[in-house]
Amino acid sequence: MKKVGKDKTKRISKFLSLVLRHKPQHIDIELDKQGWADVNTLIRKSANNANVIFNRAMLEQVVANNDKKRFAFSEDGTRIRANQGHSIDIDLGYEASDPPIILYHGTHPKAMNAIMRDGLKKMTRHHVHLSKDIATAEKVGSRRGKPILLQIDTKTMLEDGHLFYVSTNGVWLTDHVPPKYLTKLEY
Repeated sequence: MKKVGKDKTKRISKFLSLVLRHKPQHIDIELDKQGWADVNTLIRKSANNANVIFNRAMLEQVVANNDKKRFAFSEDGTRIRANQGHSIDIDLGYEASDPPIILYHGTHPKAMNAIMRDGLKKMTRHHVHLSKDIATAEKVGSRRGKPILLQIDTKTMLEDGHLFYVSTNGVWLTDHVPPKYLTKLEY
């Protein structure tokens, strides 16, 4: 099997994020209640409706090599979905879990005033995304320049009744992180 080039892999991954997390209607596919799409339909309609052409082998390579493990195949391999980050109404079926006592979030400096006033909000997504390590938070936060890193006191949040979930790719999720649980890291 010929490997897909890095640029093409990235384009396909961004396209999958669009249609599996935000706009399935862009290529006229339907996601079920848990966010799953039929793989063959996805491949066909991506080519026919958006001129984004890939085959099953390319799709498998994108899923396997995505650094954030954004996508997953169903156990039988016939369906695919995004692991988290949806702005559309789906139920990923995650059960509440006890997080590590500290989690992290990377953001950009322009957001800091609002975050320190209102906390971390899910905005158009289903949940706030948190990382279990500084390196991941830094990578996520650096998408828009030099990041600001926040430490979240998840132990106290949990004691205060907040719920946490962990996605299949290890991203921690919660509905809201009020400012009192946030500490800006100096590094």
